[in-house]
Amino acid sequence: MIELHPIMAIGEVRPGDDLAGLLAPALAGFVCDGDDILVVTQKIVSKAEGRFVDLGAVTPGPQALELAAVTHKDPRLVELVLAESDAVVRAVPNVLITRHRSGHVVANAGIDRSNLGPGDPERVLLLPIDCDASAARLRAALGALMSSAPRIVISDSFGRPWRNGVINVALGASGLPALIDRRGEIDRDGRALEVTQVALGDLAASAAGLLMGEGAEGVPAVLIRGLSAPDEPNTASALVRPVEQDLFR
Repeated sequence: MIELHPIMAIGEVRPGDDLAGLLAPALAGFVCDGDDILVVTQKIVSKAEGRFVDLGAVTPGPQALELAAVTHKDPRLVELVLAESDAVVRAVPNVLITRHRSGHVVANAGIDRSNLGPGDPERVLLLPIDCDASAARLRAALGALMSSAPRIVISDSFGRPWRNGVINVALGASGLPALIDRRGEIDRDGRALEVTQVALGDLAASAAGLLMGEGAEGVPAVLIRGLSAPDEPNTASALVRPVEQDLFR
């Protein structure tokens, strides 16, 4: 049976905080094993890594000013979005979707202004520089504090083409197969699976999202227990479809 346990009471995370040191005491009631998955929000990872930017220190360039006029967004925010992105996918009133330099296609390059804690209202929060590396560091740090470190997924909420609403996806992963390739396996009718790849990282992130919420719930991490997975880890970067395989270009 799969169990989801909210991990709370870690307080407001600030730049430079030892995230493993905050999470380990909150996990003290669980005897974690190698199959457990700890899903943590991108937000607390970015906060600990000091990924804050003060909009007051940003000077928008010509492209940012042009896109800001189209999207009706703060030109300073648009400048940050461009700096974090490889390409603009869509720019229309109130919408700016880009391909983040990590490969993820996301609104506003994943830059966020909600639930940032006390401080300058002009602050925004960027995604971690490398979410897979952040997940690996967190897992190693937890392993030094606990008898067994859980697998790690760093999650964030994304919108989806052609569907309303947001859902949590995996931006970073360590210790689990974020993508499981089942091509070549046989189904119940004896047919070979031809295209089936299972996004386990995204499934774990979306399950945790049921408890994390999107507003004032205040659940920064969720421990998933009882979810078996092959011991063939890969990172969340495996979930990003290469540009040359984009089905809609």
